[in-house]
Amino acid sequence: MTTPEAPYARLTPDRMLDALESVGLRGDGRFIALNSYENRVYQASLEDGRTVVAKFYRPGRWSDRQILEEHAFVADLAGREMPVVAPIALGEPGRTLAAFEGYRFAVYPRRGGRAPELDDPDTLERIGRFIGRIHAVGAVGRFAERPALDVDTFGREPRDWLLAHDRIPADLLAAWTGIVDQALEAIRKAFDRVGELRIQKLHGDCHAGNVLWTDDGPHFVDFDDARNGPAVQDLWMLLSGDRASMTRQLSDVLAGYEDFADLDRRELQLIEPLRTLRLIHYSAWIARRWDDPAFPAAFPWFGTQRYWQDRVLELREQVAAMQEPALVA
Repeated sequence: MTTPEAPYARLTPDRMLDALESVGLRGDGRFIALNSYENRVYQASLEDGRTVVAKFYRPGRWSDRQILEEHAFVADLAGREMPVVAPIALGEPGRTLAAFEGYRFAVYPRRGGRAPELDDPDTLERIGRFIGRIHAVGAVGRFAERPALDVDTFGREPRDWLLAHDRIPADLLAAWTGIVDQALEAIRKAFDRVGELRIQKLHGDCHAGNVLWTDDGPHFVDFDDARNGPAVQDLWMLLSGDRASMTRQLSDVLAGYEDFADLDRRELQLIEPLRTLRLIHYSAWIARRWDDPAFPAAFPWFGTQRYWQDRVLELREQVAAMQEPALVA
């Protein structure tokens, strides 16, 4: 069995290829490890000429039912001719999750593409149009097995975990604890001001890296972080720069989005609170994975004095940003 200290220690290239062969996908020996930290993802060439992407799930993160719930959502979207990449059947119709020697995996068709040009209004409008279509389906119901994105799951719980595991340097502990508590209080007040919102199925991690652009437009990949949450979660990560820039970008995205879905404009008050939750969650995410050898190699600066000093400054800036009026499109 895999261990918490080295979750992928036994996932050798041979074992990855054997796993594919166990579901009738015989590789020709050519494969490329793709950039992924949470899971292990490989592009593999098959003897029948196809190229597929195999995703081996991090042990212990999602249950089988949670993974299959994501697969069902993406398959529903694909069935409605939306530009998403759904897992293929493995060995038998309808089976999209397989296991091999302790590792669970899914296989996807390879889809190429490039990063979208988010400074182009037409690109943002087209992306917004497809997110609107995704949300029109996601608004029909909620995930039954997957958790929600809220103040507790992305804010308080990560904060408590970091403190319980002594991840903050002693001389910065008071400063970090003080500002993170101040940030969480500001986030809570923002959600209280907005009031009850429609919570729905989301992509959950809809940043530019998960949108691949082709001559035919965008397609959306990696629904691994799909959750229940407010619709604006899938929009704010497309915005960057100063307030004027984000206002223009938001208007461009919504010009396409609202062709297919209505955005409750109260949710615009949650853009900076959601950004702040992501920052808190991100630090805990790296810390929780530190026993995976890939993480110290990828994030050598994590845990240093400078890292936590920067996080304190970052959260102070976010507390100030949350006091500003919401963006208006």
